[in-house]
Amino acid sequence: MTIDNLSTNKSHGGWQKQYRHRSSVLQCDMRFSIYLPPQASKGTRVPVLYWLSGLTCSDENFMQKAGAQAMAAKLGIAIVAPDTSPRGDGVADDNGYDLGQGAGFYVNATQAPWREHYQMYDYVVDELPKLIEACFPVTDKRAIAGHSMGGHGALVIALKNSHAYQSVSAFSPICHPMNCPWGKKAFSAYLGRDPSLWSAYDASVLMAAASHKLPTLVDQGDADNFMLEQLMPEALQAAAAANDYPLQLNICEGYDHSYYFVASFIAEHLRFHAQYLFTDI
Repeated sequence: MTIDNLSTNKSHGGWQKQYRHRSSVLQCDMRFSIYLPPQASKGTRVPVLYWLSGLTCSDENFMQKAGAQAMAAKLGIAIVAPDTSPRGDGVADDNGYDLGQGAGFYVNATQAPWREHYQMYDYVVDELPKLIEACFPVTDKRAIAGHSMGGHGALVIALKNSHAYQSVSAFSPICHPMNCPWGKKAFSAYLGRDPSLWSAYDASVLMAAASHKLPTLVDQGDADNFMLEQLMPEALQAAAAANDYPLQLNICEGYDHSYYFVASFIAEHLRFHAQYLFTDI
């Protein structure tokens, strides 16, 4: 596994780094950012929080805007942020911000022209963790989190692979994508027009049927302009209630959809994950 270091910056006693590698799953070059806390430079292997970002973002947005490094350094947790889609001149794209490059939706596409490269589910679940665990001083203890489209991805991936993660959290996730405009557009393109195939990537559907249950934290701002039409947290709450699922859903007064919201509560999310990353559940 060959990775190329693109940048290195010291942060809170640890190291913020960015790498490029060739993805066999996505058939293109991919970037990821990683924060290694100071404990990782002292011979200690640390657990990993995988962070999935939202529409139009790259691997850089969360690392530069959320201010997560301070608490990650204190707790001894590495953070890995992949890009949000495959990219490159030969990768299919769309003129809209909510489809194509920057909008991979963390699914495995089955439809042309997307299926050749848009296998983001397999990349996040399998290829990227193997790469991280082979190249960096980390353990196999993982948590996953995300924002908006990335919150959708984090919830879906955790629900479908509950054995691989200790916990999951999300900010402003797209909770019921098969029933909202963003999800309908993306799923129609990537998965085809049969809605029965979309439920495999819908967190509300998956949570209602889940048997193995992970600790789950979701924060949603009540001043988020996308909440009612696109995010639909009430659908996730109903699914959790129907299945006695351990979901903690917080409606946060006055907060919107921005990284100001994420930065306000990211320390609490890291502390939440630390409860499970450092113990067996």
